[in-house]
Amino acid sequence: MDVMRMGVLDIGSNTGHLLVVDAHRGGPPVPAHSYKEPLRLAEHLDLDNAVTGAGVERLVKYVAAARDLAEQKGCKTLLPFATSAVRDAVNADAVLERVRDETGVDLEILSGEDEARLTFLAVRRWFGWSAGRLGVFDIGGGSLEVAAGTDETPDVAQSQPLGAGRLTRGWIDSGGDLRELQRHVRATIADGAGEVLRGGRFDRAVATSKTFRSLARMCGAVPSSEGMYARRALERSRLVPLLGELASMTTAEVATMPGVSADRAHQMLAGAVVADAVMDIYELETLEICPWALREGVILEHLDHL
Repeated sequence: MDVMRMGVLDIGSNTGHLLVVDAHRGGPPVPAHSYKEPLRLAEHLDLDNAVTGAGVERLVKYVAAARDLAEQKGCKTLLPFATSAVRDAVNADAVLERVRDETGVDLEILSGEDEARLTFLAVRRWFGWSAGRLGVFDIGGGSLEVAAGTDETPDVAQSQPLGAGRLTRGWIDSGGDLRELQRHVRATIADGAGEVLRGGRFDRAVATSKTFRSLARMCGAVPSSEGMYARRALERSRLVPLLGELASMTTAEVATMPGVSADRAHQMLAGAVVADAVMDIYELETLEICPWALREGVILEHLDHL
């Protein structure tokens, strides 16, 4: 069994995250080290949807530090990628060139469909074939990914511009009406729901990544100290009243709630709006929380192709 140490560098719309794992084909990637930085790229976009100079500076500094740390930790391979905020920026090519010139790291931009597909792969490997037809939902900083299917490759993979950071910047921070935001989110999700449900109802509905994990924790799920194998779920019966509470809370008050990090507290209202709409449109009372998501999907696909 050839175990290799590798790093996956995820430049998300909210956070930069280097995950160092020990991995081999046929086994789960075992985390060895993690380095996160709240980049908030989705909020470092100007009126023309270009990443600002300050945003690029933060990105370059973080990528250089992550590259050095991956080398220090003995990674033989580094898999660097960027998602919605960089993908949708009008100056994406210039940002990637700046990162490459100053750090030597060549970031790959993942399409929204690839994000959904790779996240689905990770969830399928986590739950296995006995999960049947999977429905997978992931709220990121810039987009909502939705995927469904019975195989390792989903029948349908969608990306919608409904990330918690994007909606916070575009609606909530600008004083937009909450009911209008809810209508916008529900209409967007509903537009894609027919394609997702054409293959049938889900045998298992699953949510991944930080926003859903935080919402589940705020609604009573066990803390991370219980370990990654503890069952966690988001119940709509608890999410609906939580959404009402978040609408009247300050960011400082939200930050004191269980499972909420200070750098994401201001985005939890938008995240709750999207989660509530997902569960309502797809008629889901419960979403199981999967600890694996996009980063694990990238690692698993890389191992499969070796």
